[in-house]
Amino acid sequence: MQASNERISVDRLKAIIGGSIGNLVEWYDWYAYAAFALYFSGSFFPTGNATAQLLNTAGVFALGFLMRPIGGWLFGWLADKRGRKISMTWSVLLMSLGSLMIACTPTFHAIGILAPVILLVARLLQGLSVGGEYGVSATYLSEMATRNRRGFYSSFQYVTLIGGQLIALGIQLILQRLLTTDQLHDWGWRIPFVIGAILSVVALYLRSSLQETPSFQQQGAKADVKKGSVKELLKHPKAILTVVGLTLGGTLAFYTYTTYMQKFLVNTVHLSKEQSTMLSFISLLLFAALQPLFGSLSDRIGRRPLLMGFGILGVGCTVPLLTALSHTTSLFTAFLLLMAALIIVSGYTSINAVVKAELFPAEVRALGVGLPYALTVAIFGGSAEYVALWLKNGGHESWFYWYITVCIGISLLVYVTMKDTKHTSKI
Repeated sequence: MQASNERISVDRLKAIIGGSIGNLVEWYDWYAYAAFALYFSGSFFPTGNATAQLLNTAGVFALGFLMRPIGGWLFGWLADKRGRKISMTWSVLLMSLGSLMIACTPTFHAIGILAPVILLVARLLQGLSVGGEYGVSATYLSEMATRNRRGFYSSFQYVTLIGGQLIALGIQLILQRLLTTDQLHDWGWRIPFVIGAILSVVALYLRSSLQETPSFQQQGAKADVKKGSVKELLKHPKAILTVVGLTLGGTLAFYTYTTYMQKFLVNTVHLSKEQSTMLSFISLLLFAALQPLFGSLSDRIGRRPLLMGFGILGVGCTVPLLTALSHTTSLFTAFLLLMAALIIVSGYTSINAVVKAELFPAEVRALGVGLPYALTVAIFGGSAEYVALWLKNGGHESWFYWYITVCIGISLLVYVTMKDTKHTSKI
């Protein structure tokens, strides 16, 4: 019996590591676009205004998010109908194709308008892929974890999600030291997308050897259960609205302090690109390390206290933090302000995946987590960078700080009224 339990523990650990590494590669491919937009924007959208160039690439970034609800539906349906493993395998394959397309696309000067069109198509494919990735990987990690350690294990989804961005930034730091600025603008920006395509093949291999979750296997024996359909999902309206509400403020804050922050530090704080990349890398590394700590804490005290902490501090501190950051001239002060923001956001990021998974039964869990989340992220997370740059371009940058605050306030209302899923879990 002891040997059998040890074997189960080893299998579970291998599954969680395998699922997490695949998630890391997927998110590296997604974030490489945001990290290197500072360098390739002129290749696809030639203009004399740097903010306008970033606005165009941010627009493509936002359009990629519009594919995420479709990906959330498609891969969520596949995961609930055919299995978590096959869905995660196909999503990483699609991401690889998108990265390869970006790496090989000629510039605007070479093929004209076709260049941004191909870039857009590649980004839409990546949006489809990553839209399915979140819901399926959240479901997989939550179902493979033991009940009393579910918060801890599920937190590794954001460890690897942030890890993908760290790898993108790490490669950027290396290339900034190996290549000149002109070389990076000319052709060096293609390197991370080639690396992404190669890493996706590695992730594809890892995911092909994953075990299926016990929850899905148990559902497979029930022939009368309609799995993965939107009709079945709509039987859980309260859970759907809870996913939307708890995601709204969290996703906007997350994408502001991670994806957009690098550009904010260059465009508003007036740090150099190299300083911005280094500051983002160090802060994200510490941010990733916080996730298991917060996840483990939720296993002890519940999910709701952490969400409440994020909501209250997010409402009270967002405007002061971003205002102070926009006016600072000290690199160290900028780091402290950014870390304070990321510590607050950790109350959401560390546990949001497991909270959503705990809201739904197995037959619609991947779809229930993925589809409403992807819709919310497409509208608010994906547009964060574009809205911020648009308001800055119009001379009203501080309005963006209040926009984040209001959205977190709406989520706080959900946190106050919802039950703690640690005690009401359907897993």
